[in-house]
Amino acid sequence: MVPLNAYLLVGAFLFITGVVGVATRRNALVIFMSVELMLNAVNLTFVAFSRFLGSLDGQAFVFFVMTVAAAEVAVGLAIIIALFRNRETVNVDEVSLLRG
Repeated sequence: MVPLNAYLLVGAFLFITGVVGVATRRNALVIFMSVELMLNAVNLTFVAFSRFLGSLDGQAFVFFVMTVAAAEVAVGLAIIIALFRNRETVNVDEVSLLRG
């Protein structure tokens, strides 16, 4: 049986990788995938704690997070596609639509 610490370390590594991706990359798609990586890291942590504690609460939270992530993907990809059609770039430095 794999110990809880191994799952938590993998979850922390995935989350940190996502944070680094959001902080350092300028491509909107890569930033979007990094956010999804962070959500999956949280899901892994929820499932690990759920299994460790013998409770189904963590798995219920995972279903909720997956639902929110699916909605986020639909809306986020639509925004990125619209951005690319209007500006022909997905570089967040070149997009100033929301700046005042």
